[in-house]
Amino acid sequence: MIDKQNLIDMEGTVTESLPNAMFRVCPDNGCQVLTHISGKIRRSYIRILPGDRVRVELSPYDLTKGRIIYRLRNRQANGTS
Repeated sequence: MIDKQNLIDMEGTVTESLPNAMFRVCPDNGCQVLTHISGKIRRSYIRILPGDRVRVELSPYDLTKGRIIYRLRNRQANGTS
């Protein structure tokens, strides 16, 4: 098992929705990451759509695959620009 301390956290934008609840995310550093939804998000029925900002957890062993752990709130929805 991997400790939570060894995981890499980054933010990015969902670029594509794939079958089987998989998503392609483009983190702020520009590379593409293939991700799936964490159990908490799946259990809470949180919708992830292309264009959403998300927080992704990556393994230090394979930086091309990850898990979406949080959907960030949209700034326009909060009333700030």
